[in-house]
Order: sequence, then structure tokens, then C-alpha cells
Amino acid sequence: MSAAIIDGKAFAAGLRARVADAVPAFAAAAGRAPGLAVVLVGEDPASQVYVRAKGRAVEAAGMASFAHTLPAETAQVDLLALVRDLNADERVDGILVQLPLPAQIDEAAVIEAIDPAKDVDGFTRDNAGRLAVGAPGLIPCTPLGCLMLLRDRLGDLSGLEAVVVGRSNIVGKPMAQLLLRDHCTVTIAHSRTRDLAEVVRRADIVVAAVGRPAMIRGDWLKPGATVIDVGINRVDGALVGDVDFASASQVAGAITPVPGGVGPMTIAVLLRNTLVAAHGRAGLAPPEGL
Repeated sequence: MSAAIIDGKAFAAGLRARVADAVPAFAAAAGRAPGLAVVLVGEDPASQVYVRAKGRAVEAAGMASFAHTLPAETAQVDLLALVRDLNADERVDGILVQLPLPAQIDEAAVIEAIDPAKDVDGFTRDNAGRLAVGAPGLIPCTPLGCLMLLRDRLGDLSGLEAVVVGRSNIVGKPMAQLLLRDHCTVTIAHSRTRDLAEVVRRADIVVAAVGRPAMIRGDWLKPGATVIDVGINRVDGALVGDVDFASASQVAGAITPVPGGVGPMTIAVLLRNTLVAAHGRAGLAPPEGL
């Protein structure tokens, strides 16, 4: 068999269009466009690319973009002062501090300084706790994007067995919480899981977010499984995922490619989260279909 390709790029384009369509109504009700502030510390080339892409996407959606670029030697106290200013800025509905940060800055302290109502990355303890207990809150962009792709492909996820390979606070843990919320039976596995291949092989849904190129092979998969590959690894100048696409695509029922799968969803969901945050701060109900 040959797996169906899950086109994250096309789905993300549709989501971005729906967000853009909803911006004028918010602007009419609130008297301003939704605003996203992105903070970049240092000159990491990959981070610079991501930040530029996010800025273009924000502007294309009709939102206000506030970019703050700080030198690599910026002190933590100065970054925290900027975050406090953005928390107080009524034009700003979402704050994103691009990670990783330089070694002299405590990432956890910076994340926790962000107003949870503006935490469009969904990384604060407040939003993580809300997700864990099923309360409304802002959800990390990449896991929510993965869930959207799964729902679009499979419909009702109730009763399916899902294995999330990876336990990060950014992807693995929130992904598991989202799948539980959709009534899956969920296992969180990782690089130290015993008999990892056997654990993966029982899954109807596999979400790979372990950060090891081509770690999950086709012979690890249940025939017909749906595979979401979150990994982005550069090998010999090419981008590859955490799943060995060549062998996995001969066993899976559907699979996301790398690139073109999960990656485009992250920025699209960031726009969605910014719009949702803007509605919440303005006391408005968020638009349906997002």
C-alpha cells in the first residue's frame, strides 16, 4: 500500500484564510486590528527566518505586527521589562518570545512573565494547567495544528489508540492532553521507552516529536495507521522528519510529509490563537470554525 499524504500546507492556507476573513469583524467591534508582538533575542539564522515568516503571515491576515529584535547579549532583566511593557500595551493581544533564548536568560522565567491572556504559544503554567484540566485557554500551536489535521483526516477520534513519541512541554505533553480530550487512549513514549517499536506498533495514531531523524520506521507501524511527523531535522542539507518517510509511507494509511506537513500549521494556528486572544481580551465571543 502507499499512504495518503496529509497536506498540511493546504489545510494551513485554509485556516489562515478563515482567520483573515474574521479580522474585519473584530476590528469593527473593537476599533482596532488584533495585534501580535514577536520578540527575537540574538541572531540565530533559523529563528530569524521563523520570525520573518510569522511577521509576513500576521500582516497578510490584516493584523498588526509588532517586532522587537534585541541583541544576543541582552540581560534577562531587560527582556523581562520588555515583556511587562507588552503585557500592558492594549494594542497587543499576543506575545511570542522566539525560542531558544541565549544562555544568560532563563527561558522559564520569561515565559511565566507573559500575561496568560496574551500567551499565544500556550506555554505558561496557567495555560498548561487549563489544558490539563479541560478548561478554556490558549493551546500550544503545533499540537493544536496536529489535532486539526487528525480530525480532518479521521473525523471522530473517540476510542482510537494514540502513541505520542516525545514528552516535551512544547509538543509531546500538550499533544497527549489534546488527544485525551478527544477521547483517545493515549500513551506517551520517548527515546528511553522499552520496546518502543512494539509500543508504536499498536497505535492507530502515531505522533512523532522526539527530535531524532528517521527514528520511526515502517516496520514499527500498524498497517493503516495515521502518522503525524512533527520532527524537523537537517541531514546532509535536507530537511527530514522523525519518521523514515520512505518505509513508513508503505505501511501507514496516511502520513504528513516533511516539509509541508505540520510546519505550515504552526504559523496558521499562531494566527488563530492571536485572533482568539484578541476576542477574549475584548470580551467578544471568538468566531466559529477556528
